[in-house]
Amino acid sequence: MLIRRETPADVAAVRAVTAAAFAKLETVEPYEVELLDQLRAGPAWIPELSMVAEGPDGEVVGHVVCSRAHVDGVPVVGLGPISVLPGHQRQGVGLALVHAVVGGADALGEPLVALLGSPEYYGRYGFRRSTDLGVNAPDPTWGRFFQVRPLASYQPSLRGDFVYPPAFDPA
Repeated sequence: MLIRRETPADVAAVRAVTAAAFAKLETVEPYEVELLDQLRAGPAWIPELSMVAEGPDGEVVGHVVCSRAHVDGVPVVGLGPISVLPGHQRQGVGLALVHAVVGGADALGEPLVALLGSPEYYGRYGFRRSTDLGVNAPDPTWGRFFQVRPLASYQPSLRGDFVYPPAFDPA
């Protein structure tokens, strides 16, 4: 498996991976596909942190994206969506994508990465409940599912409300 930056040639494959990973009903395109399109088209897109996983045959089997978010006005990174083709799940693709994007964000000097997801899954990557670091979720009902991963340039004084880019607003 190869993890690399997304290129313009990957857009259709990434949309297909995201649709398959989040499919609930065959007739409804998952919300995450439109979210990904809006992120890619907007100013919050961080192209260096949009990565694909290629299988042995060169097929795109996974994707992760990060976008510009803020904590109390300070730029940080929001991770997601992350998608893996159903036939490739539970084979380490998600693990490799998260490691790559967290390492990439750290190399870019980002202070932290935040996400909404399973504490049991993301805890193994060093993600912790956001409130443990003084970062408030956009929705307080998210509780332990809103998590942050401090990186090398993180300072404990970075505290406050987490704000996703506008593409995440459901309205």
